[in-house]
Amino acid sequence: MMARRPCGFTLVEVLVALAILAVALAAASRAAALMADSSVALRERLLAGWVAQNRLAELQARRAWPNPGRREGETEQAGMRLLWRETVSPTPNMAFRRVEISVVAAGHESPVLAQLTGYLVRGE
Repeated sequence: MMARRPCGFTLVEVLVALAILAVALAAASRAAALMADSSVALRERLLAGWVAQNRLAELQARRAWPNPGRREGETEQAGMRLLWRETVSPTPNMAFRRVEISVVAAGHESPVLAQLTGYLVRGE
């Protein structure tokens, strides 16, 4: 009589398959966590960029002509508190002022989330 071949997997085969599955799931979990962290950082940089753009647009809309120097302020954008620093400096052309705005998260000195440089024109 012919011996029947057993159906199914051996214990070693099952353990190897589980080990491969565990490594794959760990890699997928790490990738998802990194993507979530990147999403939060991207949101912070986006909001900080908006704050810098809003600050420069406000100066341009008011036709402001600030004295050279440094100013600071705090604002909230989408529930996030941000600190902006504005440095105004003269240019070789006396009709323009250079404005450099950097934005950081309130309570943190670094890193700079956004930095924007623009120019103001002296109004007539």
